[in-house]
Amino acid sequence: MKTINAAIIGCGAIHTCHAGAILQNPASRLQAIAECDVEKGQALAQQYQCAFYADYAEMLRDPHIDVVHICLPHYLHQEAILAALAAGKHVFTEKPAVLNPGEIKAVKKALTDSGRLLGVCYQNRLNPSSQKIHALLASGALGKMLSIKAVLTWSRGGTYYSQSPWRGHFTTEGGSLLINQAIHTLDLMQWFGGGVRAIKGVVDSHFLGEVTENEDTAMASLILANGARGLFYASNCHSTDSPLLLEIHCENGLLQLHHNALWLISGENKTLLVSDHSPAGQGKSYWGDSHRQAINNFTHSVRSFENRNLEDDNYTSLDEADISLKMVEAIYRSSQLRQWITLE
Repeated sequence: MKTINAAIIGCGAIHTCHAGAILQNPASRLQAIAECDVEKGQALAQQYQCAFYADYAEMLRDPHIDVVHICLPHYLHQEAILAALAAGKHVFTEKPAVLNPGEIKAVKKALTDSGRLLGVCYQNRLNPSSQKIHALLASGALGKMLSIKAVLTWSRGGTYYSQSPWRGHFTTEGGSLLINQAIHTLDLMQWFGGGVRAIKGVVDSHFLGEVTENEDTAMASLILANGARGLFYASNCHSTDSPLLLEIHCENGLLQLHHNALWLISGENKTLLVSDHSPAGQGKSYWGDSHRQAINNFTHSVRSFENRNLEDDNYTSLDEADISLKMVEAIYRSSQLRQWITLE
């Protein structure tokens, strides 16, 4: 089968997860990187032994590139995705796919017209605990899902925002806590519930008002597609990055994700099902190693498509990514209007 030639646009912190996965996968090759900081880009290209471009438009003219990884600030995603699709490249983009649901329509049309594949990096779906929860719920072994609770408390301070000035502004980040950190949690909640029907939420700035114009704290109630209730709380005001706390109450038991361990509690019995503890991948330790798996899955999908013109669904599609973007927008709207927002 064909080796997939990959390129990366944008070499911020998250790009290391993509570069590492590409370089470690025998089915892929890092062909090029594009970075506006020339000195930084040239040094990385030498490290990776690949081509360097200061202008990604020039890089996209390389006919040998099969797939482009988008690792840019949020507000630059749509433009880069459209350019890559127009150049006939497959695209794998960091979340969020675009800045807001309004931008996604043009991308969907371009994707259809291009005949290419587009995946979005919601790597937490591939955590062992997430896979186990999804499989158990789908099997019906625990009966009807009644409710889900998710609590995410991380730490983001002045340095985090000053290092990347596009963060903390609605026009460039699309929000803050919700669209950057907590969107993964919202995605898991709707994935486990088969989608979401309605949301009522509140966002506010409690401690970080001097460094971001957007929210640092959010809470929401959800009505999921399967009829279950969802309770969500997130904050960037903690002093450390705590693991996600997740509970799913079903008719025949309680699933509890606590300190990266998934437990099944039924009556007085408590059984450890799986642990998410694993050697850290590229990047920050709390990102875990599921980035690598998500990228490898998409590489396999592109490889299958290129060699047999077959498409599998072993990645998070643009349509799936659209759901969490609509959830974020709905929470913002609900907070302004102080009412339930129905999702289409």
